[in-house]
Amino acid sequence: MKTTKLDLSGLKCPLPALKTRKALGSIMPGDRIEVRCTDPLSKIDIANLINETGDRLEAVTHDADRIVFLIERRRMP
Repeated sequence: MKTTKLDLSGLKCPLPALKTRKALGSIMPGDRIEVRCTDPLSKIDIANLINETGDRLEAVTHDADRIVFLIERRRMP
């Protein structure tokens, strides 16, 4: 299992969700992606994306200026 890191700091909605979708398409089932965002709306957008794709949101952490998502790829489209 490998983890790919994706830093989307500074990007505004809908770019974090779009770039996360694209990145998920390039990893294999069982692999993970760590997505770092600064846009507060990404918390909603990426959660909705994961519901749509059927992947698994393992963790969401946030501090004053950053939200970090850890997503496991469940299946290929």
